[in-house]
Amino acid sequence: MQTFDFIVVGSGSAGSVVAERLSASGRFSVLVLEAGGTDRRFFVQMPLGYGKTFFDPQVNWNYAAEADPGLAGNKDHWPRGKILGGSSSINAMVWIRGAPEDFDAWRDAGNPGWGFDDLLPAFKAIEDNQAGSTGLRGTGGPIHVTDNRKNVHPLTHRFLAAGQQAGLALNHDFNGPSQEGVGVYQITTRDGRRMSAARGFLRPAMKRANVRVETNALATKVLFEGTRAVGVEYLQNGAKNTARAGREVILSSGSVNTPQLLQLSGIGPASVLGELGISALHDNCHVGRNLQDHQGVNYTWKAKVPTLNQLLRPWWGKMLAGMQYLALRTGPLSMSMNQGGGFFRSSPTHALPNMQLYFQVFSTVLPKAGERPILSPDPFPGFSIGLSNCRPSSRGEIMIRSAEPTVHPRITVNAYATDADVAEMLDAVKFLRKLAAMPAIAEIIADEVLPGPSITSDADLIQDFRKRSGTVYHPVSTCRMGPDPKTSVVDPRLRVHGLAGLRVIDASIFPDNITGNTNAATIMTGWKGAELVLEDAG
Repeated sequence: MQTFDFIVVGSGSAGSVVAERLSASGRFSVLVLEAGGTDRRFFVQMPLGYGKTFFDPQVNWNYAAEADPGLAGNKDHWPRGKILGGSSSINAMVWIRGAPEDFDAWRDAGNPGWGFDDLLPAFKAIEDNQAGSTGLRGTGGPIHVTDNRKNVHPLTHRFLAAGQQAGLALNHDFNGPSQEGVGVYQITTRDGRRMSAARGFLRPAMKRANVRVETNALATKVLFEGTRAVGVEYLQNGAKNTARAGREVILSSGSVNTPQLLQLSGIGPASVLGELGISALHDNCHVGRNLQDHQGVNYTWKAKVPTLNQLLRPWWGKMLAGMQYLALRTGPLSMSMNQGGGFFRSSPTHALPNMQLYFQVFSTVLPKAGERPILSPDPFPGFSIGLSNCRPSSRGEIMIRSAEPTVHPRITVNAYATDADVAEMLDAVKFLRKLAAMPAIAEIIADEVLPGPSITSDADLIQDFRKRSGTVYHPVSTCRMGPDPKTSVVDPRLRVHGLAGLRVIDASIFPDNITGNTNAATIMTGWKGAELVLEDAG
């Protein structure tokens, strides 16, 4: 058994940052355990290549949620990164911090140090924003953020014009003074390659003598002496191994794997654990509960003008795009599927934007079996406008179904379980049609393909978005942070309530979800969490 100062379980958006920050001074030794393998894969590094990773078991956990009444009984596909860099190696790369008010609400819920003004220095230190440094943006940090305004497809400008015609402001920076409006998304790429947490943080850390990264190493149990965490048991190449932590064990496995590992280690709802023959070391009913996620749906139109369908569907178009990417690291393969988007209020009663928009200059109404057809769009010119809810009130849970660590946990989403969530989504999809009716877009529309012009009544619109909605891959809050052990899993310093030597540093600690994509806030959580660890280490 080898001993390290810190063991970090998971090398994802937060874990990569934690490993780099804890090892930077050279004072401490750090072991990183990653269940997946290397991120040095072509379709991981090529930005639009993430369509090829959507079902790939070599890099993806490929979770399946339980059949959900709120989604018309569908079992939603939940991709999560099983690879160095975690989900930051397979995501859509959109860089959104969240609304300042989101973090102020965290602080006001009893979590000092987690307000937006407290966290802004971390956000700025992380960023190397191509748009330049301002009071709100950073440059020179490990994560390069590309300003894509000069690179987007011409139809994206029609989307922006339609948004303004529909009453939304043009917003050049969703991480600026306001989120509301439409604009071009900033993405985490550099020189046409994905800028994952592994590339920005973990790879530099791996060059240090005090960092050891074990891949294909599935953590199966946190080891304790009394109520103090002292190590981790893990499987690698069919063998059981043990590593000891002299200072702390840090769980950074994400909103699915972190509560799973805690429950496997006897930390969670005692009734659930007891049914599976696991002795409860620490009974906390909130481990795995309070699951929050953003649900999204796309509306799709057939266009009168060419879209990316005409480039990315035929073999010769794929070849041209591929040659452009290989030679220049530019073109559609160097960007996200979501070139434009924005934030809006589905009703004037909302004080802040509660819906996020996504504009895609292609359509995928006719998918191939077992494939997310980003590179195989429809045979006709088409485009989609999608949206997702930002602060849903529905709550789900993630619970182990077996004491066997290789068995995937039970993911119960409970999408659209509240009347408020249904009502705001109904208002939101009506706005999508309003947007498409604006002259800038209406003049190039041939037909509405999905859901189709026959879907007009409130009942039909609700039935449609229940049938076609799904996760937009932002699960959080399954080990939520809070001052009271009766309502949370970790304290404001991310220490697991009731135990010593054990922290959680990843998106599962979010007290509530944020307005927008969660990767930036998860990386920030890694940065902030590492600061807390180092402060306590003295």
